[in-house]
Amino acid sequence: MKEQDHDRLLRIKTEGVREWHHQSAHYNRYEATPYMALEALFDEYDCKSTDTFVDFGCGKGRFPFYIHHHLHVSATGVEMSGQLYQEAMENLARYMERAKKSRASIQFECCLAEEYSINAMENKFYFFNPFSVQVFQKVINNILLSVEHYPRPVEVILYYPTSEYICFLEESTSFDLKKEVRVPELYEQNKNERFMIFRYE
Repeated sequence: MKEQDHDRLLRIKTEGVREWHHQSAHYNRYEATPYMALEALFDEYDCKSTDTFVDFGCGKGRFPFYIHHHLHVSATGVEMSGQLYQEAMENLARYMERAKKSRASIQFECCLAEEYSINAMENKFYFFNPFSVQVFQKVINNILLSVEHYPRPVEVILYYPTSEYICFLEESTSFDLKKEVRVPELYEQNKNERFMIFRYE
């Protein structure tokens, strides 16, 4: 299924790339995770109905909409850009018109990732290179603080992972690499086309 066809199925608009010319060096451009990559990930990565995802730097919300629709799990998208947040909310309004009734929730928050308050129920955290490793470290530390207060296993999912993100998790935290999922066809041309899933128990 083509990107625009999948968007049409979900009644959302998430295509395109957006550069931030006025932003600091800490925040990267908007680009949605390809649908074929999401399909590859969830062919190999199991979820439970009780799982709750957070997508940091969610943009227009493709990842939260995808998992809510296909996996029936709760998701929160965190986005610092007011413009992208507004587009995510417009997508949400269209999506909910046709969405099946579900116990799973979907919502969006407009704030800096490092200022997002981690909920005790949230246990899966998704990153597609939204910001610098310095911001990433702050977000991971917030996740670990939440785990201290509300002990639970948590997982960090990195798409197109940078060496800085990987080094930080492996050398400075107690997260362990649980799984690597390569995106068929794309990985052969580009070794970054993969997901790395780190787990903390």
